[in-house]
Order: sequence, then structure tokens, then C-alpha cells
Amino acid sequence: MNRIKIGVRLESFGLPLRRALQEAERLGVGGVQVDAAGDLSPNTLSQTGRREFLHLLRSHKLELTALGCPLRHGLDTPENQDGRIEHVRKAMTLSFDLGPRITIVQAGRVPAEDDVSARALLMTESLTVLGHHGDRSGTVLALETGLESGAGLRKYLDRFDSGGLGVNLDPANLLMRDFDPYESARALQGKVVHCHAKDARKSGASRSAQEVALGAGDIDWMRFMSVLEEIEYRGWLVAVRESGGGPQEMAAAVGFLRRFIV
Repeated sequence: MNRIKIGVRLESFGLPLRRALQEAERLGVGGVQVDAAGDLSPNTLSQTGRREFLHLLRSHKLELTALGCPLRHGLDTPENQDGRIEHVRKAMTLSFDLGPRITIVQAGRVPAEDDVSARALLMTESLTVLGHHGDRSGTVLALETGLESGAGLRKYLDRFDSGGLGVNLDPANLLMRDFDPYESARALQGKVVHCHAKDARKSGASRSAQEVALGAGDIDWMRFMSVLEEIEYRGWLVAVRESGGGPQEMAAAVGFLRRFIV
């Protein structure tokens, strides 16, 4: 397990960028994930700004694990698709400039093999273009797991002859949609380029599945870490809290992960 490195998502601190970096350094993690948005948007961050951000990371003894690329709509939505593809391209190039060469997107539900709808064709065309951009630029577009099983996502990605497409494995997203996170991870062996440490509690009779603090949910983390070892994953494991969070909870999350990673 010592080949896996612990990181944190800066947005989970709920703090301004510089304060979040200070908190990450205080926790002693090696890396951070951050979104390509606001001051860090590829359209905003100049070459000088990119160098300054890298210097800021180094001053806190941190490196970037991946760059998140938030999208209002998936890659299967016709509205403003050209602009969306160009934005993702720029984020991928930014991820190269900043070091991780991994950009995470929620692309939308991938189509089934027999789906020939306009949305399915648009998704495939979009990922073909972005995969080729990844091949040319030496970057990887990592699709967030959760909207389909790991086996379904793997089957779809196997259609593409590209090293520019990969997976960000999020076990909580899978669990919240009633997919098996352990079998999904196994199915995605060789495609996982980044991994989130996020927890969730399964739905009950009176409520839907929901995200919870790391270690307080239904993910069997000993089992999940064993599967990561089994599939020979050697990248970052990044603590994430989409809702709530804050410095105290992120500190607890990092402490929890350290029980499994020597």
C-alpha cells in the first residue's frame, strides 16, 4: 500500500485557495486536486500565472494530483457543445502545464453498445476528439465513475483506440447508485488514473443514498484498499467531501486513510 499517495481536494476545505493550501500542508499530505475554475480557469490563468501557481504549490511542499473540470452539461448535450469541448481541451492543456496531466470530468452517462441515439453519437464523437487531444498533448481525460457500472464503463472505453481516456474511480458515487464499487474497480483495471476517497451510506426505506464523512459510510475500506492493490493501482488517493467538509473533517479523513497506507 505504500505506493499509493494521499491527497486532498482543495474545494473540500471550504476555504480560499491560499488558506486551503496551508491546511493541506499542515495535514502533511503530498498532493492536492483543484478545479480549473475561477482564478484557475484555463482562460484566466496566464503563463505567468501558471508559473506562480506552481511556485505556490512548491512553497507548501505540494503537487497537483489532478485538475477538475466542472461542466454545466455532459458531453452528450448538443447545446454549446463546441465551446464545451474547447474548454475541456484547454483544461487538459492546463493540466499538462501544471504537472499532473490528468483532467477529471463528469461526462454524463455513457451509452450502451446498441444505443445509436443522437446523444450517444455525440458522446462518442466528443470523447474521440478529446482522446486524440490527450494523445497529442500527453494528457489523460479521466471520466468520473458512478452513472454506470465499472464493467459498463470499461466496455465503452474499450471502443476507443486512445491512451488519452481514463477513469477517476469514486467508490461512493458507485455505491450511491447501487453499483458494486469493488467489482467496478476490478473491471476498470488498467484504466484507473486517479482515485477519490469518498464515503456514502446506502439508501433506506425513508431516504435516498447519501454522501457521509469518510469512514462513517458503507464502503468497506479494508476491502477497497485490497482491491486497489489487486488491480495494481499506484496513483493518488484523494480525500473528497462534496457536501459539508471543512478543515476538521478533512483532517479526520486524512487520519482515517493513514490507517491503511503506511
